[in-house]
Amino acid sequence: MSVTTGSNDIDFDNTEELDIPRLAESRDTIEAERTHRKRQLAAAFRIFARYGFDEGIAGHITARDPEFPDRFWVNPYAVHFSRIRVSDLLLIDEEGRVIEGDRRTNKAAFWIHSSIHHARPDVVAVAHAHTIHGRAFASLDKPLDPIVQESCAFYDDHVLFDEYKGLVLEKSEGERIAVRLGDRRAAILRHHGLLTVGRSVEEAAWWFITMERACQMQLLADAAGKPRIMTEEEVTLAHRQFSNANMARHNFNLLADLVVEEEPDVLE
Repeated sequence: MSVTTGSNDIDFDNTEELDIPRLAESRDTIEAERTHRKRQLAAAFRIFARYGFDEGIAGHITARDPEFPDRFWVNPYAVHFSRIRVSDLLLIDEEGRVIEGDRRTNKAAFWIHSSIHHARPDVVAVAHAHTIHGRAFASLDKPLDPIVQESCAFYDDHVLFDEYKGLVLEKSEGERIAVRLGDRRAAILRHHGLLTVGRSVEEAAWWFITMERACQMQLLADAAGKPRIMTEEEVTLAHRQFSNANMARHNFNLLADLVVEEEPDVLE
């Protein structure tokens, strides 16, 4: 499958990653990469707000700092997703201390995200929010089925975390989530919601959007009847195409470009 954009063809069957920055012109220095990640992170919150992924003070997305891998950038406590700017982001160290920024952080965000960042050095970003369909599906105590092509992005690549002990306020529970996640790209947290990871902010955010919609589609299909499960051949093809990091980045950037154009204060 390819998409023609001017003189270039983008091959989504090819799993090679293409690096096409949108919100930062150059990423050849640590500072440039940091700026890029922070801009994408701020844009991701605005996108989540547009999708209705906000729920009061709940929800967080993090991006690992490129210079200090034990630290990550995160949204401040009690700031609505639709209002987050680059300058609002907090840099948190491995002990949960705010290194940069002048606002409070979210304790649950620290325990979940720090545990995953520590366990998964390949992960740059982690996304978690309390969405309607994600939470509804999380009550069913089962993984997603491969019933539509987009759901196949998570085929054999997500887990069910089948514990619930309220808010994640202890290190041990964050560590259990990280262990259960293993090397997968997503988790359904029972009675809680969804969590996705990626090697970029773009990936983690797009996988989250895709997973929330996959939950919605399965809920609708299950309510209407008995959906057909895709064959192994169909699933293999769809997983290769729809789990592609390049596709995730392009899809995210379509949304991020709209945010930057319509809400330029996000980059302040």
